Amino acid sequence: MRRSILVIVACGVCTMGAAAAEAQTAAASPSQQNAAQPAPPAASVAVVPKGVDTPPDYVIGPDDILSIVFWRDNDMSHDVAVRPDGKISLPLINEVQASGLTPEQLRVSLTAAANKFVEDPAVTVVVKAINSRKVFITGQVTKPGPYNLSGPTTVLQLIATAGGVVEYAKSDRIMVMRVENGKTIGRRFNYKDVSEGKNLQQNLELKPGDTIVVP
Repeated sequence: MRRSILVIVACGVCTMGAAAAEAQTAAASPSQQNAAQPAPPAASVAVVPKGVDTPPDYVIGPDDILSIVFWRDNDMSHDVAVRPDGKISLPLINEVQASGLTPEQLRVSLTAAANKFVEDPAVTVVVKAINSRKVFITGQVTKPGPYNLSGPTTVLQLIATAGGVVEYAKSDRIMVMRVENGKTIGRRFNYKDVSEGKNLQQNLELKPGDTIVVP
């Protein structure tokens, strides 16, 4: 009889201990309960890089460097160079035409292509380097060769960038070669006249693809 009473008392103590522990858990503050839970994984957010300033009439061309950023998808975000055929390559989407489009037009095109693989894709196109807008100067200048046309540039400014004409150059017979409507045309540029403030209409603003020939 005595042993039965001891067993009953012991069971009662265990029950009271379990109830007390349960009460302590219920009384714990929400912050303490949350602290015990593992934190959810951080979202993978792509950072939009800083780009270069683009001219108002800028369209993408071969050799330009673009940063394609998919918001919250680092795996699809890449820096790409526009290939000579005018296309870029990206994961999942594969090849996309870029040359001849503005950055906004390319963004729309990429969004449409990504819709097949990503729900509500948010795409940003950043121009990191403009290498397609080139002009050329050849002949009797200090530094002939191709030059990037990163902003408004006149014939006189490009000659100055190329180090100026050399001593024996025929500076009154300089030609600006330009393709218009599929035909190459030449415009005369008299370096001496323009330098002296005469016939300033000769000092054209250059366009991508122009070639200056200094005989």
